[in-house]
Amino acid sequence: MEIYPIPDEKKVRMLRKLALFWDGQWFLQTVQKFGLEEAIELNALVRTAFGRIEMRTILKALGKKQADDLGDALRIVATHADLLLGPGVKADYQMVDDRARILVRRCAAYEGAKRALLPRQDQACVACETLWDAWLQALLPDENLIVRYPQRQGKGDPICEFIVEKGS
Repeated sequence: MEIYPIPDEKKVRMLRKLALFWDGQWFLQTVQKFGLEEAIELNALVRTAFGRIEMRTILKALGKKQADDLGDALRIVATHADLLLGPGVKADYQMVDDRARILVRRCAAYEGAKRALLPRQDQACVACETLWDAWLQALLPDENLIVRYPQRQGKGDPICEFIVEKGS
């Protein structure tokens, strides 16, 4: 039987939406089964584990064993975000000396959390806080990097801000 032809552009849009819908449904069903606080904790654990898989997968696709440096790691994360979320994320990635600053103006995960109308809307932020560490550890395993989160949309800030710098 011949399958229906779907243009690659439509396939990418469809897969992006399905990935977000899968994630959202998984979270909502976990809330229903275990309660909100437990679901937030479990979501952060799963998202962190999957974050490592994401970065190992993109490194393999790029033919790299690890990122060259922090700037290259940001480029890989930005590439991954574009692939997975496309217009669902709007972020600026900046390198200043040996320090990175990421400003997220639109986050599909946070927007989905708001639409769920749960008592807390920061579940995406809780997962993101462990996710950046997992991404960077997978990309730069020999670096001691510290990630700070001075602003988060889920905590009422207008943007999410991540600062990455070398630890002592």
